[in-house]
Amino acid sequence: MSAAPPPNLSDCNCLAVRQAARYVTQLYDRHLAACGLRTGQYGILARLKRRGPMTINELAAELVIDRTTLGRNLRPLERDGLITITPGRADRRIKELRLTDAGEARFEETREVWVAAQRRFETGFGPERAAELRGLLHALVASGLMPQDDG
Repeated sequence: MSAAPPPNLSDCNCLAVRQAARYVTQLYDRHLAACGLRTGQYGILARLKRRGPMTINELAAELVIDRTTLGRNLRPLERDGLITITPGRADRRIKELRLTDAGEARFEETREVWVAAQRRFETGFGPERAAELRGLLHALVASGLMPQDDG
C-alpha cells in the first residue's frame, strides 16, 4: 500500500484566502495611507460609528479578530484621540470603546478615500463578482465551521 501523495499547496483553502486578504488589504491600505489610517483601523471607526459604544469583546467578535490584534489597532486610535477606552457602565471590569468627535470627523474625512478604494476593487474585479465574493465570504464566516469556545 503506497502513501497518498502530499496535498498540493495550491489547493490549500487557508493559503488562498490569506493571500487574497493580504492583496485586498494592501489595495485599501494604499488608499487610506494619506489619511493616516490602516484598513483595520478604518474598520474599527466604521463599526463604532454604525453601532455606537461597544465592549472590546463585542468588537473583536464582530470583526472576527483576536483581542491581541485588536489591541494593536486600538492603541494608535486612542493615542490620536479618535476613540476612548473606558470602564463599562454596568461592569467596570469590562472596557467600552467609544468614537470621539475627532474620530467621527476622521471617519467622515476618510470615507471618500475608502469609497475610492472600493470603486478600484470593483472596477478591477467586477461589481457582480465582488458582490458574489462578499456573499460567499459572509456565508463562510456565518457557517459555524469554527468551533466556539465553551469557556
